Amino acid sequence: MLTKEKKTKVINEYERTAGDTGSPEVQIAILTTRINELTSHFKTHPKDHSSRRGLLKMVGNRSSLLKYISNKDVQRYRKIISSLGLRK
Repeated sequence: MLTKEKKTKVINEYERTAGDTGSPEVQIAILTTRINELTSHFKTHPKDHSSRRGLLKMVGNRSSLLKYISNKDVQRYRKIISSLGLRK
């Protein structure tokens, strides 16, 4: 589960300006953190299908945010995927 301390740490790391919580970079970083935590959850609970549906929705949401940011500014897109380690 994403605690308040972890979330503020992620927000502070990826914010564009002070107090920024809604930029696509911050949203992508928070979603990536939650997705990583859920994937480790599925290693111990492989039959948790309702949470798997939520995971797939988060992955789709992150994908659409990444598509939006790649259309807006390619440099920001490259920076966020390299810092989060999304593409290999």
